[in-house]
Amino acid sequence: MLAEFLVSGLLALNPFATPAPRVPFVTAAPVGSIEPCRIYGTVYLERDPRRRSACFGVVYEEPDEAFADVLVFAEDNKLFADKAGLWYFTEARDFADYVLFVSNKRELADFSVHYTKVRSFAGCRKQ
Repeated sequence: MLAEFLVSGLLALNPFATPAPRVPFVTAAPVGSIEPCRIYGTVYLERDPRRRSACFGVVYEEPDEAFADVLVFAEDNKLFADKAGLWYFTEARDFADYVLFVSNKRELADFSVHYTKVRSFAGCRKQ
């Protein structure tokens, strides 16, 4: 029984195996481009440029409806923000499903939004 214990300990330590390379911990970045049609629910809009790196994506608030990628309707209740373009804006960054940085330059944004007052108009543009 003692011999079996020593052999199992030797096999667990395995001095002949090559050690796995150590990789430092890096936070995962979004892979590929951001799909704006999949963003719905609770959204927090970050306007502080120092916190840009902690945001999910960069958005530009388009003044014209014709050039926007997503038409957004601001919901009053977060339970009704269940489709693309229906966003419930929160004041607490920690409770948001998506944190988006608002850029004032269109060329730096991942996508653009325009706010609408009609719920049925909210959603993605057909591309």
